Amino acid sequence: MNYEGIIIRPPSEADSIILQVTVGCSHNKCTFCGTYKGTRFRIKDDEEVNQDIDFAATYCKRQQRVFLADGDALIIPQRRLVALFSRIRGKLPWVNRISLYGNAKAILLKSARELRELKELGLDRVYMGLESGADRILKDIGKGADAAKMIRAGSQVKEAGLFLSLTVLLGIGGTEHSREHAEETGRVVSAMSANQIAVLTLMLLPNTPLYLLEKSQKFNIPDQSGMLRELRLMVENITITKAQFQANHASNYLPINCRLSRDKETVLAAIDQALAGEKRLTPEHLRAL
Repeated sequence: MNYEGIIIRPPSEADSIILQVTVGCSHNKCTFCGTYKGTRFRIKDDEEVNQDIDFAATYCKRQQRVFLADGDALIIPQRRLVALFSRIRGKLPWVNRISLYGNAKAILLKSARELRELKELGLDRVYMGLESGADRILKDIGKGADAAKMIRAGSQVKEAGLFLSLTVLLGIGGTEHSREHAEETGRVVSAMSANQIAVLTLMLLPNTPLYLLEKSQKFNIPDQSGMLRELRLMVENITITKAQFQANHASNYLPINCRLSRDKETVLAAIDQALAGEKRLTPEHLRAL
């Protein structure tokens, strides 16, 4: 496989064939993200991608899923995506799921018909970085979309019959807007009827604008208890009747893997136990992105 730069993928794609079709992120303006800073976004040449598909056809016959990296492969023009998906289907007939990242802009550039076309060719899951449901915070962190636009994008994914996985970020509103962040994020993920909600906890990276704001004391990150209270309030405000809820990423203090709303009261009780010091939390030296 020909990989360039940093390759990231969702935890649930650990056993997938990672096919890098873009380098970097087409947006690359989020103040908290340092993954692609200094990397110019580009779509990889078809010839190079085809070589990787041929490699997978020979050496990856036991892997039944494909994840298209990097930051938002859905930004690729539809004609090229259709050709890519068709080649994957032809060369890797045993693959039963294709997934990718898609931001609100990339999703809304596709019509519902185009998303359904990709579904028919194997697209199953779209991972979308919501981060927060609060307009104030989305603007501050440079997401390039407000809550209404996020909801439209998520709804379009669901209407196409695709699985919608949302990522939200504890602490991204700082201490000042923690309550607003938790409440509005719960509201927005509910409005989007997400199939999966993946919670990460903010860890500041030195190459990001948010890190510099924190160092100049213009942004205050919640402490451990603050993060747990934020998590509790967020869960309280999620009204989805059936969704995977996972806060088991290495950045989190309290690992959670459950179903909402079935396990809601159990989760709230577990958070209360953690706040009371009755549950062991992940120590700082073991947290990671």
